[in-house]
Amino acid sequence: MILSDKTIKRMIEEKSLVIEPVDDEQIQPASVDIRLGNTFSVVEDTSSGIITLGDEIGYKTITADKYLIMPGQFVLATTKEYFELPDDLTAFVEGRSSLGRMGLFIQNAGWVDPGFKGEITLELFNANRCAIELTAGRRVGQLVFAKMDDKALRPYDGKYQGQRGATGSRVFMDRDKR
Repeated sequence: MILSDKTIKRMIEEKSLVIEPVDDEQIQPASVDIRLGNTFSVVEDTSSGIITLGDEIGYKTITADKYLIMPGQFVLATTKEYFELPDDLTAFVEGRSSLGRMGLFIQNAGWVDPGFKGEITLELFNANRCAIELTAGRRVGQLVFAKMDDKALRPYDGKYQGQRGATGSRVFMDRDKR
């Protein structure tokens, strides 16, 4: 079941769902608008020119109110909002269509697990031939919340729990690496 604006507002008031900061105008009929934070990370070049899944990846992170994403560039960004989801609620991240029509693709693997706490790292790609200026505080997408039929047996407690800022890949920490 997708949560309505009425339910989202009630859960925020009861503090069973934490979204900070959040303005009333961000709450839409069936979602909450998410805004761009002010940290951006790009993968640092490696001497071999190859990124492997088993090694930690280096990132250059900057804090800025404006960021120019160049054509064909990939950058990690963060939401302005910090979230705490209860153990029976999940969320889907959707980019704004208006930005997609400019060639700015926004993703985060599309899913926020029940029990997650932190800012959401967004994966941005500029598919345009022109640079795009990003501004902290601007709406970049929305979170659509879905109520689960029961609490998760194992709520999220993974390697991104509590993340703040544009957080790079931690795939090197996977237990199944070979």
